[in-house]
Amino acid sequence: MIVDKIKKRENKNITNKKSNIDIPIGKWVKCEKCKEILYKETVRENFSICPNCGHYFRLHIAKRLEQIIDAGTYERFELNIDTTNPLELENYPKKLKQLREKTGLDEAVACGTGKINGEKVVICIMDSGFLMGSMGAVVGEKITYSIEQAIKQKLPLIIFTVSGGARMQEGIISLMQMAKTTAALTKLDEAGILYISVLTDPTYGGVTASFASLGDIILAEPGAMIGFAGKRVIEQTIGEILPEEFQTAEYLLEHGFIDKIVERRDMKNTIYKLIQYHKGGSTK
Repeated sequence: MIVDKIKKRENKNITNKKSNIDIPIGKWVKCEKCKEILYKETVRENFSICPNCGHYFRLHIAKRLEQIIDAGTYERFELNIDTTNPLELENYPKKLKQLREKTGLDEAVACGTGKINGEKVVICIMDSGFLMGSMGAVVGEKITYSIEQAIKQKLPLIIFTVSGGARMQEGIISLMQMAKTTAALTKLDEAGILYISVLTDPTYGGVTASFASLGDIILAEPGAMIGFAGKRVIEQTIGEILPEEFQTAEYLLEHGFIDKIVERRDMKNTIYKLIQYHKGGSTK
């Protein structure tokens, strides 16, 4: 690999192995937008937002739970299901195993119940670190089960999305999850249960075309890219140049696709207030 060759070349040219510079490994992170090298702990304390330019870093499920759910209240749904390999791809199971070891997750979404400022909810959080949050059979089943639990327990449903779309490694099985989750949300709506969809960067493909776009209230983080097909694909299809801000949360808010853009530090209290509004109670 090219990376291996670069490493070998660097090691070969090092003549002075002694250095007074002590830079702890794993303590720093580079902002993708402004390219600043930032101390990880500083970024973490700032809600994983670049203190230099305001860029939003993508969150691991554990960090998102830490920011949204009251400490000690999260209870994960224990579903005895596992990802299959319907297309019998040789490398798919290996890739899944590697991702589970790397991320500490069993799939691209975590679902369960928890409390937001004391209000119990059903919550689903997707993670871009697991096959770009793609929706396969297990993700679809977990989302559907969570919707059913929200109906059964009469609890508000909150879903944080981040996804590249349907999981191509599972073929048409992954596309079926769009219809399944949509049908389940129809039942949720009939039951009069509140559903808040929170779109984070990026939310694309089959997830956008199904449960992500069906919330009673749709929120988004600043700067999140949201759409079905990518901007370049659309431009090539229609033969026109699209606006620079096309598919950003700000553009979609202006055109009525989402209801509100919410800063990450305000997200928990905003969701809490929306739940209170739906219940007809006080938001103080």
